[in-house]
Amino acid sequence: MHEYSIVSSLIEQCQQHVQENAAKGVARVVVKVGELSGVEPALLQTAFDTFKEEGVCRGAELELQLQPLTLHCTDCNQVATPGNRTVVCPHCGSFNTRVTDGEDLYLMQLELVT
Repeated sequence: MHEYSIVSSLIEQCQQHVQENAAKGVARVVVKVGELSGVEPALLQTAFDTFKEEGVCRGAELELQLQPLTLHCTDCNQVATPGNRTVVCPHCGSFNTRVTDGEDLYLMQLELVT
């Protein structure tokens, strides 16, 4: 489960922001999770709940924003959100597509306790 190492890095980032801003802790963490990011949201939540108890994120809420897969087809020039984990254009059936969103994991926002 690589979600544990992801949460470890996330908490380290939170600690850095708390120190840089002379805050007391973190109230809320917002993370964007792409459908093709390779991260299982439920496991990420469990890992966060497990590891937050020892530091600056102790009382923090984790908000996960799930980002669906978005494709751009270079054959028909359509943008699509296929609704499943496929890179086939739902409009024309082409494999000549480019993923434009939904494969990343981003720390979007931190709400600090001052």
